[in-house]
Amino acid sequence: MAKIAFILLCHKDPEAIVQQAEQLTAVGDYIAIHFDARAPKASYDLIRTRLKDNPNVAYATKRIKCGWGEWSLVQATLYAVEAAVDAFPRATHFYMVSGDCMAIKSAKFAKKFLDADDCDYIESFDFFESDWIKTGMKEERLIYRHFFNERTHKSLFYNSWWAQRKLGLEREIPADLQIMIGSQWWCLRRRTVEWILDMTRNRPDVMRFFRTTWIPDETFFQTLVRHLVPEPEIRTRTLTFLMFTDYGMPVTFYNDHYDLLLSQDFLFARKISPEATALKDRLGRLYASGRDDFKISNEGNRLFHFLTGRGRIGRRFAPRFWETEASLGRERELMIIACKKWHVAKRLVGSIKHHTNIPAIDYLFNEEHTPLPDLGGIQTTLGKRTRHRRALMRMLFDYYETDRLIICLDTANLDLMQDFFSDRSTTRLLEIQCEFSDEYLIGHAKRVGLAGEQTAEETMQQLLPTIRYDVVYESDRIGDEGFENHYRIRETDSPDENTPPLAEFLSLPEDIARNLAQTPYLFAD
Repeated sequence: MAKIAFILLCHKDPEAIVQQAEQLTAVGDYIAIHFDARAPKASYDLIRTRLKDNPNVAYATKRIKCGWGEWSLVQATLYAVEAAVDAFPRATHFYMVSGDCMAIKSAKFAKKFLDADDCDYIESFDFFESDWIKTGMKEERLIYRHFFNERTHKSLFYNSWWAQRKLGLEREIPADLQIMIGSQWWCLRRRTVEWILDMTRNRPDVMRFFRTTWIPDETFFQTLVRHLVPEPEIRTRTLTFLMFTDYGMPVTFYNDHYDLLLSQDFLFARKISPEATALKDRLGRLYASGRDDFKISNEGNRLFHFLTGRGRIGRRFAPRFWETEASLGRERELMIIACKKWHVAKRLVGSIKHHTNIPAIDYLFNEEHTPLPDLGGIQTTLGKRTRHRRALMRMLFDYYETDRLIICLDTANLDLMQDFFSDRSTTRLLEIQCEFSDEYLIGHAKRVGLAGEQTAEETMQQLLPTIRYDVVYESDRIGDEGFENHYRIRETDSPDENTPPLAEFLSLPEDIARNLAQTPYLFAD
């Protein structure tokens, strides 16, 4: 029968880690813990002290400081895996979990499930052909060397990357590897784990390559498993249940989700609310319960909507998410590009997407067809987007898992700018001031309904001075607001003159900003 060694990466709440370890080892399974070296030593000592008499607990061979997107997350996992392989020779499977994960099946059920199919469970999609990466860098994650953390050392990260690109320092991907990508929540057989560890020792070229890729926890194990294991023995899925709301955000599970979780075709679930004490208590007892009578319906989404529809505040129906006004979040940064010539802003945004990893969205409050993720209906019309602007933006920050987001606005949208600048988040504004020919203004009049294809030339000539005045007046009104963090670039200025405001607006090195300012045909009609 299968025996599982859980690989736990964690960084907080030592009491919860102790409880999690006790629950998962209660029926003879194992756990190897890597507790982030950034956490207080006292917290780690508490875990060691409380679990010192548990022979089924091991600790990573070395504790290191982990950072998002860094090799350190993979290295910490390898340290924990090495400890588990050495300490638990009877373990048949190695299952990656976090401190937010809890079992939603019993150990008896989980072991029967694993015994029934001799395979590895890991999401593993082709890096280049799949649509796993939604925005930002793609091949740049691999072909350039990344030595700095993008979140904590932005300037160093982008300077290093841009210098390599400028000097043509692209590198080759190891020729025998097909790079794969997927979730880090995997369950692998012992043989597979041992093959991976052997490869880490015998292929220094592969290790050198992955150590300087960006976000390697989404590619390292996924690639090596596909390289080492015959395809028929790989199930491209995770055994950890994650669900997303209508608004594109990860679901956090609460006390009334117990039945939902047990009916899913998964062994664990992720994102249990810290406040869901009753749920945590029931799930904590479940793993050692010996139950095997689970009725798998996989009706997670429908049941979730039913439960959330009842509400948790004493109402028959819960308020829609966007009916409750919300801040974007104090730690977030909204960057607005305001330009009357939409095609100019879109060209600049396209260049920003190419040169940086900052998600950017075109005129979402002006164009109905702007591509947006499914956010539960709030994104379907311009009216909804505008009425619930803050809720919409908050959902987009969560969807793209970012603390920096760019949007484009027409210069006429002063009310939106005022609202966003009054939020607790940091708001930046880049105004692009353009020159307007009569031909452009005529086209603009037709787009906004001031004129049609049959409008007489004489009438059009009478309209043009008024339209031109309105366009200039919009820019004056923006200037009169005295917004903080308001930057301008101008069509009449040279790229060298436009570089400093671009660099400040985007918090980027001037080398990258200069390349943005030199975007081909940026101001062309």
